[in-house]
Amino acid sequence: MFLDQAVIFITSGNGGAGLVSFRRAKFQPKGGPDGGNGGKGGDVVFRANPHLNTLLDFRYKQHFIAKNGMPGAGSNWTGKSAKDLVVQVPCGTAVFDDDTDELIADLTKAGQEVVLAKGGQGGLGNAEFATATNQAPRNAQPGGTGVERKLRLELKLIADVGLVGFPNAGKSTLISVISAAKPKIADYPFTTLVPNLGIVSVPFGNGGFGSTTFCVADIPGLIEGAHEGKGLGMQFLRHVERNRVLVFLLDTTSEIEPQEQYKLLRKELKLYNPALDQKPRIICISKMDSHDDNAKKAFRVLKFRDPKTPIFLISAVSGEGIDEIKRAMWEKIQTSVAPVETAVTT
Repeated sequence: MFLDQAVIFITSGNGGAGLVSFRRAKFQPKGGPDGGNGGKGGDVVFRANPHLNTLLDFRYKQHFIAKNGMPGAGSNWTGKSAKDLVVQVPCGTAVFDDDTDELIADLTKAGQEVVLAKGGQGGLGNAEFATATNQAPRNAQPGGTGVERKLRLELKLIADVGLVGFPNAGKSTLISVISAAKPKIADYPFTTLVPNLGIVSVPFGNGGFGSTTFCVADIPGLIEGAHEGKGLGMQFLRHVERNRVLVFLLDTTSEIEPQEQYKLLRKELKLYNPALDQKPRIICISKMDSHDDNAKKAFRVLKFRDPKTPIFLISAVSGEGIDEIKRAMWEKIQTSVAPVETAVTT
């Protein structure tokens, strides 16, 4: 099951208390203070794991509590510090403070880590307070208190190419043809209820040896007013933000003309986030197998008031234009600017 939002609670460990102790040994009845310091409490650390692609685990566990540090002991022994609690999250997870809505961290790179709750420091034992004028201190510090936070996690899928279109435009069929992904496919709107990821392979050159790969995301169908939450709305628009290239899939069997579909889709993306309208894009006119040669000729000469955007006619059913669109995607990726890694804050 795919889950891209979760609210969790984290608590770092308390520091161990320092000890009040005096050395008592044979021939040393007044050996002086020897109370050790307490150990540090465990931090709560988030780590991006490339093998995860959903926040589903956080539906069943919402509380993450690090262990406390151990108290100090006699003979100036420092208490054992607690191990950090490492929470694994998918790459592309944004972490927000649920109370203030502040973005705390954005984990986009495999292995990236951030400390989101620091453990309390261990308290000082009475040996630390001994001075020339106070040779038998009877005070020690308690351990520092851990930090509690309520966090909201939002997963934004990281893909090179995002397929954008109205419901039933053929996005799921296309990704099933160009990759090994097996999304649910049916002839009714909103068949796709979760984003699907597929790895596409493109051969080097014309018939050369070897190939290169890139990742494609099938974003669930948008409708007019999606930026306001209509349909699946903003539930999945966030996943478009991390795509380097957008492919607008236009349904030629729809009652809405392809040019109008393109206009409405761009409008929704721009209203949600103006930066999305600046991403490299490809226009893909789909379901060519449903039309005769005369209709195809009419589609080939369509004008979109966007002369710099390449246009392709495809049919995922017959295979028409599939190789061309795959190579066009790869070429666009090569010329696009990779997303800048977001600085992690704590």
